[in-house]
Amino acid sequence: MEAPFSHKQTILIVDDSAMNRALLADMIGDDYEILEAENGLQGIAQMQALGTGISLVLLDIVMPEMDGFDVLAVMNKNEWIKDIPVIMVSSESASSYIERAYELGVTDFISRPFDANIVRRRVVNTLMLYAKQKALIGMVADQIYEREKGNSLMVAILSHIVEFRNGESGLHVLHVGAMTELLLNHVIEKTDRYNLTPADVSLISMASSLHDIGKISIPDEVLNKPGRLTDEEFDLMKQHTVIGSEMLDDLPMYRDEPLVQTAYEICRWHHERYDGRGYPDGLAGEDIPIAAQVVALADVYDALTSKRVYKDAYSHDKAIEMILNGECGAFNPFLLECLTDIANDVQAELHVASFSNHTDHEIRKIVDKVVRPDAASSRTLELLDYERMKYRFFASMSNEVQYEYTVDPPMLAVSDWGASGLDLDEIIMDPLNDAHLREAFGEDTITMLREALHATTPDEPVIEFDIEATVNGQLRWFHVTSRAIWTDDEVPQYHGSIGKMVDIHESHERLMELQYKATHDSLTGLMNHPSARQAVTDRMAMNPEDNFVFMVIDLDLFKQANDTRGHQFGDEVLRHLARRLLASVRDRDVVARVGGDEFFICMECQVDPEPLVERVYRSIIGEYEGFPLSVSIGVACTQGDEHSYDEMFRKADAALYDMKRGGRGGYLLSDLSAQDEGKTALSAIDGGQSEEKE
Repeated sequence: MEAPFSHKQTILIVDDSAMNRALLADMIGDDYEILEAENGLQGIAQMQALGTGISLVLLDIVMPEMDGFDVLAVMNKNEWIKDIPVIMVSSESASSYIERAYELGVTDFISRPFDANIVRRRVVNTLMLYAKQKALIGMVADQIYEREKGNSLMVAILSHIVEFRNGESGLHVLHVGAMTELLLNHVIEKTDRYNLTPADVSLISMASSLHDIGKISIPDEVLNKPGRLTDEEFDLMKQHTVIGSEMLDDLPMYRDEPLVQTAYEICRWHHERYDGRGYPDGLAGEDIPIAAQVVALADVYDALTSKRVYKDAYSHDKAIEMILNGECGAFNPFLLECLTDIANDVQAELHVASFSNHTDHEIRKIVDKVVRPDAASSRTLELLDYERMKYRFFASMSNEVQYEYTVDPPMLAVSDWGASGLDLDEIIMDPLNDAHLREAFGEDTITMLREALHATTPDEPVIEFDIEATVNGQLRWFHVTSRAIWTDDEVPQYHGSIGKMVDIHESHERLMELQYKATHDSLTGLMNHPSARQAVTDRMAMNPEDNFVFMVIDLDLFKQANDTRGHQFGDEVLRHLARRLLASVRDRDVVARVGGDEFFICMECQVDPEPLVERVYRSIIGEYEGFPLSVSIGVACTQGDEHSYDEMFRKADAALYDMKRGGRGGYLLSDLSAQDEGKTALSAIDGGQSEEKE
């Protein structure tokens, strides 16, 4: 409860002597509202009722009911001592009394007999000191709040992009983070086996927001398919774990930051299973990092209780039952025990969750930790550095140059990732007259930006436009989003701005890079199988009258390359084979690596396919650095009728199997028309010699 509105500050005098209370009140003067209590219990009651409405307490030591030290103990227990300064007033002058008073948090100590000038001056000084401290704490809190709010907003935006493409609720990321926090806090209560701290909980909960960021590279037709995924589509979907972790691992900076490392673990391994049957690496048991284990459990729960394009939402109870019964994968038994313990809390927490109240709640917790008066300076610096690290990380993740500009003092602060990208200093004093800045952006651009920000209003503070800048001697285009900062005065004053610049060219290049990684094999540079399947399916649909030849190619002696000359040489052999395959086909033909030492080719073929197959076969065989290259090829051809990719690939694969069963080194053609008639007409070619078999 706050004190009634008054323009005067309120001072509480707690002393069992009415004479002393009157003397102190007279010495302080009429500039303050005076409250009195004749013992410690009454003083505590006044503080309980008025709270921070009390600006200062003058406290005696020796009193009936409750003495001054007991009052201080209660103020410490309730944390009032953080907000209400106390001046101890006593005739007890022993050093032990004074030392104990300071240990309990008093601001000053005045000994009787009183000197009116000293009392008044110390009261004024203490009130001024606390007023400045509160103002400083408020400024720091506001700055941290705005910065953390920006970081949380950036996480929400990055995550929402993924969820938006996935057709999922925008609350999915929030729910996973909230449930992750609940589970981890309960884990800490039940065991210390994972050596988790509250800081770890905060870190893992934040990193969980990026668990599905790899889905940004998955094609929409797979990501939002309402029916069951085919094996090839599921293989492609599973790639989001690898792609997400590679995005983080490919960051030019901050790879060793705890947030990045934790996000990497979650991205890559949140689909692993405790029994080792998950993906992408088949980790089992405690080999799976606890962060990934907890996020996996939270992810499954929210997926079950949310509506998706392929299913309706299950109830909370049904979802818990399915998870505990093992219908949704294998989880750590201890985490399932924790889930059972907090099941009711999960339902209540997620029922009221929203981006605004969750974000505000989390930010306020961080602010309170940083600005509390008893926080150790090292802890404060650690938290501030943690916030700065997140700020840098999300700036680098989004390829943004983030900045903050203040009018008084005239200063421009640029994020270190942005400063390195633009070849600028992180702090630029008097930026409007900085020669380096003018050289990079041009005087006209800086003037235009300044005038546009001054032309904003407190109600409409945001501006967006494109500008051209010189970076390392090259002209580049940036998209700029800036928010003007206005004071809360009766007549608002322009204070500065915050904003971000996105390199339009680099953003496009990054998108193209992600798309390439999602569709191509990282070792050989060829298409991967799912992307090849999509490309061929599209071409067959666009050209239904054309005929195509499918070739599934196996490198016969590949195991010997690895066993005798090492896996690095084996990788070189695969890359060499990929180059030979590309050289043997036309630009419009599709060449892909199916996996391991198997490859795939699809070519348009309007005449006899055998010359094409022969050309491919002859271009491959030979040797590479003394290692013999022998291949077996299974072939299937369409002949005017409509045939699906899956059917044609299966027939080519079956022909390859028959080829290898009869001996290696050659190719085998499957006659589709004959097979359609219920026959088995296969043509085996070895070294160009053909042999008909019934």
